[in-house]
Amino acid sequence: MPLVTIEDDFDLKKIADSGQCFRAKEVSPGVFRFITLDHVIDMEKIEDETFKISCGASEWELIWSKYFDIQTDYAEIRKEITDFGENKPCGEYLRKATEFGKGIRILRQDPFETLISFIISQRKSIPAIRTAIELICESFGDPVKTADGSEINAFPQVDELCKVSAFELSKFSLGYRSAYVHDALQRVKGLSIALDDLFSSNDDDLMDTLKTIRGVGDKIAACVALYAYHRFACVPVDVWIKRAIKDDFKGENVFVEFGSLAGVLQQYIFYYKRFGKKDLVVDDDE
Repeated sequence: MPLVTIEDDFDLKKIADSGQCFRAKEVSPGVFRFITLDHVIDMEKIEDETFKISCGASEWELIWSKYFDIQTDYAEIRKEITDFGENKPCGEYLRKATEFGKGIRILRQDPFETLISFIISQRKSIPAIRTAIELICESFGDPVKTADGSEINAFPQVDELCKVSAFELSKFSLGYRSAYVHDALQRVKGLSIALDDLFSSNDDDLMDTLKTIRGVGDKIAACVALYAYHRFACVPVDVWIKRAIKDDFKGENVFVEFGSLAGVLQQYIFYYKRFGKKDLVVDDDE
């Protein structure tokens, strides 16, 4: 397999477990698989800053370098967070959270898949979300070859998924979310929401447009804005972030104060609350 060098923060397991994507997984010890559109990559760290990849150099540069946001300096963002916390009561907490989450990156995901996935995610645990999405992919997605010669199904294309009724969607354990997904599909298919055009919208307009979809509120819109449109100022406020604001920041919304990189700070806090604070027992459901 070809090798790539990544000098900045990059941890495959932390990225896969960070809650921003639902199809990434460890397929064998130390080997992680990521999927975007009809592209699949297997990656393995073999030494500091060196990774095996299952694609060629051109695909890495055209697809995966962008997907993993390689051009952004996350070590510098962590420094900015530490500087922000200096002389603040929460400073030590921010330092611990960013150090614990070192290696997470904000992925640049496909807007359609991200929108549908996070609508499905409402009030479901992460394992349940993964199961529902995989069932949909197996039923309606096109097969794609993996590095070992096996096949995996891509996330369905808009035209294919739009043929599915709300009743049919309900068979994938979506419950009330079936109607929300169906509404999103009709809006995207009819181009009342042109997802690609939203890249040129400002953050407020992007959020407002996403929230016109049935069942999409502030949290889901912020997830799509951050994980698909790379809007670092957008902060998804889920049960973990609410608890951080209440318990760790004494009711202060530090994300608003931190500003244009608040979405990255949110990702570190989210990961730290889920995996670093072992004394907390909180359901993933929101």
